This record gives sequence, C-alpha cells and structure tokens, in this order.
Amino acid sequence: MTTVTIHEAKTTLSKLIAKVLAGEEVIIAKGKEPAVKLVPFSPPAKKPMLGRFKGQFEIPDSFWDPLPDDELALWNGEGD
Repeated sequence: MTTVTIHEAKTTLSKLIAKVLAGEEVIIAKGKEPAVKLVPFSPPAKKPMLGRFKGQFEIPDSFWDPLPDDELALWNGEGD
C-alpha cells in the first residue's frame, strides 16, 4: 500500500495510476489523514434488456384481476 500527500499525488499522478493498475492500493492523504483511495475504473453492469424473456412464459389474463377484499386488506396492513 502506498500513501502519498495531495501535493505528491499531483506531481506523480501517472506513476500512481500505473501502481493502481498493477494491483497496488494507493491512498491520498490530506496532511496526515487519509482522504481518498485510488481504484481502477470498472464499467457499470449492463442494464437488463427489455423483452429478454419474450415468449418464454405467459402471464394469464387473471393476473390483472382485482385482488379479493380479504387479500387486499392484508396488503394494506389491515387484519391478520
């Protein structure tokens, strides 16, 4: 693990980036207190594609029917 001050980080940024990319942990301190950690960039996970499961299952028409009153009461926090 490498710890450097902000001033050192500004003057040696490319070297610090190389260290991070090589797997080393780099901490930048403000004075003597650690402030931030440099980490390699990782792209965000891909978002799910709409229609990915099209044709693999069916939703019955009854899915859209209103809930019975007793079940609806439970969803609304009423009853046991």
